[in-house]
Amino acid sequence: MGLAATLTAAAQTKDGGITPQMLQQIEQQNAPTASDRALRNALASNAIDALAKNMQNAGAMDTYFSVETKKQSITNQKSSGRCWMFSGLNVLRANFAKRTDSLTVTFSQDYLFFYDQLEKANLMLQGAIDTGKKPLDDQRVQFFFHHPLNDGGTFCGVADLTEKYGLVPTEVQPETYSAESTSRMSRLISSKLREQGLELRKMVAAGKKAKDIQKRKTEMLGEIYHMLVITLGEPVKEFTYAFRNKQGKALTAPKKYTPQSFYKEVVGDKLNGTFIMVMNDPRRDYYKTYEVEYDRHTYDGHNWKYLNLPMEDIEALAIASLKDGRKLYSSYDVGKQLDRKRGYADTENYDYASLFGTTFGMNKAERISTFDSGSTHAMTLTAVDLDAEGQPLKWKVENSWGADSGYQGCIIMTARWFREYMFRLVVDKQYVPEKLLKAYEQQPVMVMPEDPLFLLDE
Repeated sequence: MGLAATLTAAAQTKDGGITPQMLQQIEQQNAPTASDRALRNALASNAIDALAKNMQNAGAMDTYFSVETKKQSITNQKSSGRCWMFSGLNVLRANFAKRTDSLTVTFSQDYLFFYDQLEKANLMLQGAIDTGKKPLDDQRVQFFFHHPLNDGGTFCGVADLTEKYGLVPTEVQPETYSAESTSRMSRLISSKLREQGLELRKMVAAGKKAKDIQKRKTEMLGEIYHMLVITLGEPVKEFTYAFRNKQGKALTAPKKYTPQSFYKEVVGDKLNGTFIMVMNDPRRDYYKTYEVEYDRHTYDGHNWKYLNLPMEDIEALAIASLKDGRKLYSSYDVGKQLDRKRGYADTENYDYASLFGTTFGMNKAERISTFDSGSTHAMTLTAVDLDAEGQPLKWKVENSWGADSGYQGCIIMTARWFREYMFRLVVDKQYVPEKLLKAYEQQPVMVMPEDPLFLLDE
């Protein structure tokens, strides 16, 4: 027997491998039927979703909602992972429109994204310094070097960034190509950050003074700032602006603003302290608070803290806010059972089990634990339809995939889908019962950012 044959035989008989006998058993178990052959032929030239679509669930959608906030223009994040920023700014502009009644404004995502990327770069470099004495294969070191930069985030980042850097109107700093299509810019800046991180680690290992290390870090951030200016444009420092109504008519005289003074006019006081984030994580104890270590704005803002609640409590909070005309930041596992063309999310949209002759039986906790499900996309919750007992039948969100996407730029979600695939909600404290506010003030349990549920909304 030759060497190759000997190695092959050894590999086949190693404990835990697929032996010839096992393969034979698997093949016999899957003797093709006429139905299998027909499905195989159909799948050769059709998408899985096209064949798995449940036609009994594909009728006309019920688009009536008993509780609905005022409509606003639909935004488009295009080829970027900034859904969290779009949803957060959609909530802020809706609050402004509700307060002023006749004025309307849209906020520049490009402007805020610039500082988001700069702060995430600082997180990477400072993290490289703080973990500089740990080996490169340490889990926390790898956290920084694996993803030194990304587009994702949560509403906590919106609150921190807007309070610090202010806001500007879209007309003052419009989108650039790299803002709408972030992948190449992000890869190049990430590569530079990894190079810079290695240099900082060497300085730590060599015992350089802290002030010298911080000086070098500042110089490095200057390089990143330059790359961001080239791709996103230089952040606006001062501008003149007149507020308009929905018809485009100017209703105020032009006025000079800085981003910070504009923030005070359209938002008012600080956002932090006015809201709580709640989540539904059935793996963990309810009515307990948790804090995600090394949130993407840790050094310049706050870690991401949330109160874990059952879905019925989260639904009650959402309903209270919507009844008062207030939209909410919310996030979901939007890739599950979504009919994207219709803008309809329901657990019965696709029958994958029948198509493959199997079952998909994990519950929500099991899906989270095995990385099969988690929050992937933030959208703005705008409406709910209630039955005679006040229980939700369906929900509606404003999406950020453009006005031509889904149902008039929105997604309608059944109550059963909402309970399975909704994860996060940001609600103003005025709609939160006192017992939940007290629960939110508990000392939080620290959780790691690698947890499957703490992926950032994109």
